[in-house]
Amino acid sequence: MYLEIVTPDKNIYSGDIESAIFPGSDGSFGIQENHAPIVATLKHGTIKVDAKGTEHLFEISGGVVEVNHNKIIVLAD
Repeated sequence: MYLEIVTPDKNIYSGDIESAIFPGSDGSFGIQENHAPIVATLKHGTIKVDAKGTEHLFEISGGVVEVNHNKIIVLAD
């Protein structure tokens, strides 16, 4: 599964991952391989990414996430 986190200023993260947990507007939710397509809004919080056994944490102040065909794109504030 591929994740890309982008802000208006730069690309924060791009790469293959195992799973991710997002701070959704209606509560946290996780994404794993072969997840159904979704578009969701994000609130202030931390995106937790598991990339081949290494955990990465990214603080965001909000944004939008789209999941489609094992590709996740985050447009973060």
